[in-house]
Amino acid sequence: MLYNSTMIEHYYKKEVPSVMETLTAPCAGVWTHVIAPSETEFETLIQLYGLEETIIKDIGDFFEVPRFEREGKSAYFFARYPYDVKDIDIDTAPILIILGDTFLITIASQEVPFLKPFIEGKREFSTIHKTRLFLEFLSELMMTYEQKLTRTRRMVYRDMGRVRSIRGRDIQRLVFLEQELNESISALAPTNTWLNQLTKGNYIQLFSEERELLDDLLIENAQLVDSAKSILKTIQNIRGASEAILTQNLNGTIRMLTAFTIILTIPTLIASLFGMNVDIPFDNNPYGFVIVLGSILCVIGITLYFFRRNRWL
Repeated sequence: MLYNSTMIEHYYKKEVPSVMETLTAPCAGVWTHVIAPSETEFETLIQLYGLEETIIKDIGDFFEVPRFEREGKSAYFFARYPYDVKDIDIDTAPILIILGDTFLITIASQEVPFLKPFIEGKREFSTIHKTRLFLEFLSELMMTYEQKLTRTRRMVYRDMGRVRSIRGRDIQRLVFLEQELNESISALAPTNTWLNQLTKGNYIQLFSEERELLDDLLIENAQLVDSAKSILKTIQNIRGASEAILTQNLNGTIRMLTAFTIILTIPTLIASLFGMNVDIPFDNNPYGFVIVLGSILCVIGITLYFFRRNRWL
């Protein structure tokens, strides 16, 4: 049968605690998990659960933005989770969570790290309580973003402590971190929008405990957005400060080189004048060289004093 494809997994766990079963066919209260489904597997899911084809195939777009749709008896939740994708300049991947009357489906184009604790049995849950499981998935998703932002914050604070000695490759890393934070904000902000929708409408059935969990998720998501924006602002401040320091150091170097050029020009000019084949002062004076040398040193000293007084050196 088509639904026996190795890419479509059906998990069933009745009570907590209990052993999770991997089924060969779906049943009421099942959690179906799919990674990178083919056209045939899409058709299988549509036939088994009566899904909307135009919606579920949007998960094939790797740049799909988080959103929420309700079609028939099923609710479709698009989200993005942190994922390092090679050869693609983006740090999040899309996931579609479908909440039906008797089932829960997760579809992704890449492996989903935050679902591994559920698949490997490291988390206690029940697939029968599908709404609560859906909220637990979102809670785990928020935790992955929190861990990512914590690592990013540590790296940024480390760079902030040595902003005066920051190097080009450090600035390049800050640019990459800035891109990652923008990706996180782009994923979390729309998610916050449809979480708000769930609190204001009867899109899914929520009991009192589940409503409290949803409220906590909404607060946590908003805090993650604020945290990402705060770190982003810190990076921008570090970059601005480092650019100002580098510009100041460059100006100081140019000012110093200019001053030394002027200072070295003075003896060169005087020596050139006294090297002319014409009658010059002190030509027959036995102390002429000492007088000229003393004059050069005196003029250089006055010039140095002038530069120091005006803080050019």
